[in-house]
Amino acid sequence: MQNSFILAPHSSPLSWRRLKIKRSKRLPRFCPSGYVLLDIAQPQRVLAALLESSEDATLSLSPAGTILSWSSGAERLYGFVENEVLGRSLSLLMPLCELSALDSLLKNSRCGDLPPDGTAERLRKDGKKISVSVRRKVVRDDRGEMILIFESGREMNHQDFGGPAEQLMRMIMEQAPVLVWSTDRNLKITSHWGTGLSFSDLRPCELVGRTVSDLFRSEEAAAMPIAQHHKALLGVASRFEFGRGNKALDIQLGPLRSSEGEIIGCMGVGLDITDRKKTEEDIRFQATHDHLTGLANYGVFADTLDREIRRASRTHRPFALLLLDLDGLKTINDCLGHLAGNRALKRLARLMTQHCRSTDLAARYGGDEFALILFEADPGMAEHVAQRIESCLGKDPEPPILSASIGAAHFPSDGRTAQELLEAADRRLYQRKQSGRARGTRAT
Repeated sequence: MQNSFILAPHSSPLSWRRLKIKRSKRLPRFCPSGYVLLDIAQPQRVLAALLESSEDATLSLSPAGTILSWSSGAERLYGFVENEVLGRSLSLLMPLCELSALDSLLKNSRCGDLPPDGTAERLRKDGKKISVSVRRKVVRDDRGEMILIFESGREMNHQDFGGPAEQLMRMIMEQAPVLVWSTDRNLKITSHWGTGLSFSDLRPCELVGRTVSDLFRSEEAAAMPIAQHHKALLGVASRFEFGRGNKALDIQLGPLRSSEGEIIGCMGVGLDITDRKKTEEDIRFQATHDHLTGLANYGVFADTLDREIRRASRTHRPFALLLLDLDGLKTINDCLGHLAGNRALKRLARLMTQHCRSTDLAARYGGDEFALILFEADPGMAEHVAQRIESCLGKDPEPPILSASIGAAHFPSDGRTAQELLEAADRRLYQRKQSGRARGTRAT
């Protein structure tokens, strides 16, 4: 069987080139010049038959990288049907980080230096990134000009990635409970690994090609994640925490450099620390609050009082201090038990928080004693808060009936130090007890 030629389309359906093939008895007649005369449909059928003969993902490209043919194997591997890809660039299947490789492939192929067979990262229609083992062949005309590039691809499994160490590393990167991402210099995401994307509205298949603004849902360049990415492009590494809704992330960013050392983008690692932050907050709350009533403990009260005295001395604005004593707690404990006494303490604590502002501080001072710091409050406001607590406590239908003795002190008229204010408030509290204004407690 001797060599012959078929006429094949080049840049347009009306422009023809010659492809060397084996002469077959089934081919149509020859013209005097020795070339096989085929109409435009016959080469397409021959090409389609060649493409469909392999289970691999087989496709052909024009010299510009446009997809000219698409096999059923390619449809199975990449998820696109033929009419979705014909006439479109191969870049449709390539992550952003691989686009420069496509330009090099086309340039080198035109110059006769076809890259060796190897692996390539590709994108499926659902956005999943896969590794493909590819083989390529260049088809040239009788003058040596490139007409087509045939590419055959097969998805690689874990056994294809070298030795056990390489396989283990790939599995770790795919399953790591973090998000690892890279960007180009325009802060478009070029690749990502790991399972830590739960903080974002984006699904994994939507991430490549989006910007870090989309990832962190922040359009302002001054926002922490965006600003730190810009610093990474200048070679500055950083680490910071980022909150998004009820999620908290520990993020590390740095520059992504080429083999020549040039900064070509950013690389980042994000770890979901939501559970850790919640545990830290729980520990901090337990260290600063009374475990029974949930009010601030004595340490927080003392620190806040000192801080407010310094602030009020500087700004010349008054504040008030209330000390409250739950009457008859010992009687309640003796007659009804300590659980009833604990419920009584919590009832008073609840009323205190209900009748002061969210900016004020309610604290358990110790035992059956409580305290309220009313910021920027004059004597009239302090008296009003005390009366409301006393009134609501007496009207509470839950047994036993409770009452409280309350003493007030005001800055600066009653003192300019914590000791002076506490002594003044304690004196007035004791006077109210002794004068009979406290109604007492009846254990029923």
